[in-house]
Amino acid sequence: MEADRRVGVAVDFSASSKNALKWAVENVIRKGDHLILVTIRPEGNYEEGEMQLWAVTGSPLIPLSEFSDPVVMKKYGVKPDPETLDIVSTAATQKEVEVLMKIFWGDPREKLCEAIDNIPLSCIILGNRGLGKLKRAIMGSVSNYVVNNGSCPVTVVKHHD
Repeated sequence: MEADRRVGVAVDFSASSKNALKWAVENVIRKGDHLILVTIRPEGNYEEGEMQLWAVTGSPLIPLSEFSDPVVMKKYGVKPDPETLDIVSTAATQKEVEVLMKIFWGDPREKLCEAIDNIPLSCIILGNRGLGKLKRAIMGSVSNYVVNNGSCPVTVVKHHD
């Protein structure tokens, strides 16, 4: 991978996404990288201010200092949990990486693939929800879609209960 790596991690603040984030920090992230948390919000009412501007392109890249602030994140409709913030804050200082967040609104499958191209990402890491065969067939697998349609290397980190 290139020197100025942009490592994406899909986060929805679930146990599986936190597991993928921890795995990325332990196994992929190295000094000088950009760790970019990509979160997807469901499509909603964009009547409110800035979110309407970002419906297509996603939010601007949000630095760790801002996405650690609940007041700032409220305008995006996102509430990062303390464990996720702790993981990325520790990574920022110990591994000397720049941590950013990018928020998209819409279908996670499509928006993660768009994020790969638009940010652009060197690679993306995501967790799996551990859906059974029936649920996966009905609902579709986000990780499977990104593996098959993403334009960069994709790592799926299995979540074990």
